[in-house]
Amino acid sequence: MDPQVMAPIMFGMVLCFIFCGYPVAFSLGGTSIIFAAIGVGMGFFDFHFLNSMPNRIFGIMDNGVLLAIPYFIFMGTTLEKSKLAEDLLQTIGQLFGPVRGGLAMAVVFVGALLAAATGVVGASVVAMGMISLPVMLRYGYQKELATGVIAASGTLGQIIPPSIVLIVLADQLGTSVTDLFRGALVPGVILACCFALYVGVIAALKPELAPALPLEERDMPKKVLARRVLLVLMPPLVLILLVLGSIFAGFATPTDAGAFGAIGAIGLAATNKRLNWGTLKETTEATSRLTCMVIFLLIGSTAFALVFRKFGGDLWIEGILTNLPGGLIGALVVANLTIFILGFFIDFFEIAFIVVPLLGPVFKDQFGVDPVWFGVMVAMNLQTSFLTPPFGFSLFYLKGVCPPGVKTTHIYRGVLPFIVIQLIGLLVVIAFPETVLWLVH
Repeated sequence: MDPQVMAPIMFGMVLCFIFCGYPVAFSLGGTSIIFAAIGVGMGFFDFHFLNSMPNRIFGIMDNGVLLAIPYFIFMGTTLEKSKLAEDLLQTIGQLFGPVRGGLAMAVVFVGALLAAATGVVGASVVAMGMISLPVMLRYGYQKELATGVIAASGTLGQIIPPSIVLIVLADQLGTSVTDLFRGALVPGVILACCFALYVGVIAALKPELAPALPLEERDMPKKVLARRVLLVLMPPLVLILLVLGSIFAGFATPTDAGAFGAIGAIGLAATNKRLNWGTLKETTEATSRLTCMVIFLLIGSTAFALVFRKFGGDLWIEGILTNLPGGLIGALVVANLTIFILGFFIDFFEIAFIVVPLLGPVFKDQFGVDPVWFGVMVAMNLQTSFLTPPFGFSLFYLKGVCPPGVKTTHIYRGVLPFIVIQLIGLLVVIAFPETVLWLVH
């Protein structure tokens, strides 16, 4: 039997295990062991070939880029658990309160900040849903608009740096985290502005869907409001700008900047008298769980890649993409559809560790595609997939924290306009790569 025949079978078995609900890390590792044994039995390769696996695992643990992940998770989780994110929303809500749709615009703004702080879609959507949805509904916002803007703003964690999504993509694509942060900044900010613009247009055309705050709710003295802006809004904003600025200016690596951000978040919580052992415990546990998940996925995906490539799986993928009609355009269509559909069923990390390492080298070596542009495209694609009914992850996250009166159909209808905006953004990134690369090169 041709060893390359084993590659598609191996890939299909991994997907079967994953769709059956078996943990992804163990699906990858277990499939690798099974097919390695088959390969040895059929004489395809020597079992000693797997002796390189321990060195690769040590390489994962020694990867300085991945060390940035727990720091950024800790930073964002601290801002969330210490209720600083809730204070942000309340303050910005007061700023935009006199404006129709002001609360929804505040959600977009805070969602972008929270995305830049956490970089985790689930955390952003759940936090925004718990904090802002009851307030928006209480003041007469349409359920569809309220849920749509929350789900869409939460997905900005995929694309706005310092997203851990971008850190993982940079590692898997073999490119610089700083370059990927720079490349994603402009599309992410433009996308957030488009969300806010859509809210403004809806509020102007149909003010009953997004009313301004009642006068008695925004009757805060200007001195008090200015003080809240200075003490509540500015510190987190300055912290995020310092973290990103130090990376973009080359003063610090993403890992160094992440450590600074984590310490800064602790300092902000302590300054606001929100730092206690309970907050630290919750933050540390959340950080540890997500970091451990990433490490186990990395180990499983490394074993999978080792055996898969030994069977010629990389050549199989390359052959499929390079022989498609339309050349690069055809390959991009197939790659984007594959990533988009997989995004319905498996989380970003699984896609990053299984699919991206197989597609990235082909687009870079065979088509000459810039890995930074490819990484931003993948992040934008997944961001859209996580928002698309009926299986989008963001929709399930939001439904889990919605009041009883909000139905799933409200969420589905609410996200449709934002999906259109994101699809337009994805097409712009594909058609005009300079939107990504002009800050990079």
